[in-house]
Amino acid sequence: MRPLPCLPRTPRGALGAVVSALAVIAALFGATPPAQADTTVCEQFGWTVAQGRYVVQNNRWGTNDPQCVTATDTGFRLTRADGSVPTTGAPKSYPSLFNGCHYTNCSPGTNLPAQLARISSAPSSISYGYVGDAVYNASYDIWLDPTPRTDGVNRTEIMIWLNKVGPIQPIGSQVGTATVGGRAWQVWSGGNGTNDVLSFVAPSAIGSWSFDVMDFVRQAVARGLARNDWYLTSVQAGFEPWQNGAGLTVNSFSSAVNTGGGPGGPGGGTTCRVSYATNLWQGGFTANVTVANTGSAPVDGWRLGFTLPSGQSITSTWNASLSSSSGSVTASGLAHNASIAPGGSQTFGFQGTYSGTFAAPGGFSLNGIACGQG
Repeated sequence: MRPLPCLPRTPRGALGAVVSALAVIAALFGATPPAQADTTVCEQFGWTVAQGRYVVQNNRWGTNDPQCVTATDTGFRLTRADGSVPTTGAPKSYPSLFNGCHYTNCSPGTNLPAQLARISSAPSSISYGYVGDAVYNASYDIWLDPTPRTDGVNRTEIMIWLNKVGPIQPIGSQVGTATVGGRAWQVWSGGNGTNDVLSFVAPSAIGSWSFDVMDFVRQAVARGLARNDWYLTSVQAGFEPWQNGAGLTVNSFSSAVNTGGGPGGPGGGTTCRVSYATNLWQGGFTANVTVANTGSAPVDGWRLGFTLPSGQSITSTWNASLSSSSGSVTASGLAHNASIAPGGSQTFGFQGTYSGTFAAPGGFSLNGIACGQG
């Protein structure tokens, strides 16, 4: 097994105390250090602020070689990135910027941590500038935890690799593919001994993208790596370099978290009900699934998450698109049935095969909120 590439990008022990001390000093003077255009930070765990609302962190945790980040009006660039580490192990750093809280350092004005059940959407956008003489990934880090913690290591880390250059790979092993946010991804799952890691790797480089972070969070929930009563603590974007990296740039970044609840409104109560009717024959079945909106607001862009029992595989479907044919599945409405009115419902179905004893999925979630059944 290769060494783990995605250990928490934060100091431990005495080094962690340095970051904590910086946070205390900032608090004593009443604010996070002011943002300045083209501010360069070379301290190992140094940081500054970009756009007045995102923390830019140098976060050089895996090497002693010099590294510097320069915060710009809209993002940052990696102005120095000396040295290299083996591509079979962890990266040398995670220069990045973030919305939320990370090891006692919270970005100005953030509303994170926020409970997943109360988040209706988390729109984010990124524009990257790449270089050709380095080994690195360009990635998002999305951190989830059972508690609204603002320090330490969270329980689950979601990584989105928008670009991969060189012989590197995420933690764990590839467990399949999925369509998330309208794009195809390789899905990797594993752990680094401290937290679970779920990674989505783009098959080719993505230079810029706007998407909803909650699409990926719902994948973690559907795969049993998080729950709707957990918390989103931070959304981070940057680079993990293994070799060199000077010139890598985040041209622009935005992250917002809209709270007020998903289909259930504030508090995330159950406001959906799913009926699952099947027709069985030896080795095969059909399922008709009805999703009812029992709340008072329309559900636009519905996504129903569920997990097929082992041995089951979907061969065809109607009235929905499916993220995969087995295991963790997300069914999404099509253009003609993408909205569910209050008191209304939508129905879709699929045909599949099974081995052993047939069983229905154990639970369903609508846009990340658990649904009743029956």
